[in-house]
Amino acid sequence: MQELKPVRVFLEVATLKSFAAAAKSLRMTPASVTRIVAKLEEDLGEQLLLRTTRQVSLTSTGAFVAARYKPLIQAFDKVEQDLEREIQPYRGRLSINAPMSFGLRIMPMLVESFRLAYPNIDLNIHLTDRLVDIVSETCDLSIRVSGPPQDKSTIWRKLCEVPLQVVAAPSLFERHPKPKSPDDLDHKICLSYGEEAAPEVWRFEKGALKRPFTSGQSIRSNNGDLLYQFAQSGAGIVMLPNFLVADGLAAGKVVPVLEDWAIPPLWLSLFYPPYETLPPLVATFTDFFEAYLQDLDGFDF
Repeated sequence: MQELKPVRVFLEVATLKSFAAAAKSLRMTPASVTRIVAKLEEDLGEQLLLRTTRQVSLTSTGAFVAARYKPLIQAFDKVEQDLEREIQPYRGRLSINAPMSFGLRIMPMLVESFRLAYPNIDLNIHLTDRLVDIVSETCDLSIRVSGPPQDKSTIWRKLCEVPLQVVAAPSLFERHPKPKSPDDLDHKICLSYGEEAAPEVWRFEKGALKRPFTSGQSIRSNNGDLLYQFAQSGAGIVMLPNFLVADGLAAGKVVPVLEDWAIPPLWLSLFYPPYETLPPLVATFTDFFEAYLQDLDGFDF
């Protein structure tokens, strides 16, 4: 607002301790800055700044005025920003977290399509397989490929299921017998996915039968692509999402293991901080992402 301009100019001079530096920061001429501050002092009937040839400093009144006005201006700016986001949900910056492997396959085309539809929404995209603390890390939303959520303090929105496959290179079974049931799995050649020190637990089902299996510790990683590379080289058996291994299965680089046993699928979800209602930018991306997944052709979940 124009009425606040003299206060903003004064605060910038007080912060930078220089009329010239404030003028440069505000993209104004030094003469204009000097004139505006002088007029503010005249209106208040008090000197706010001490001017010397070397520096500018606050008078006691100037320090009092700055201390009172600064939080008010910051609060006013925050209200304006919130109003702008509410009124203009297609303008602003969105911070998104996604898993590394899924992100590398999906995000390039997704972002290209989203930017065509919403050119005034800037995106900050961070890829990690770690489940982020979405509140402390100030992320607007996170795309996750994981099991059903256990965290009750945040919001999860399930988009679809992601099938899992157990695979290995054909060469592995030239050295080791191919398992016919989960009981035949050898811990030494089963590679684990995850962040924690504990090995991964694989869960198999066939009718009423349930067979949990604790994978091995010889190789573990928090990245599915790396584990898949190990599997293709014959290093062991892995359990990974279908979208990681589908091409390799089709090309014969890997073969299915225990394909007659079912595996509970993962969830592809959107994961939010505990919003009371989704902010406009978050809701805009959410709706677009859901529609994009429905129209996605050639991506085999």
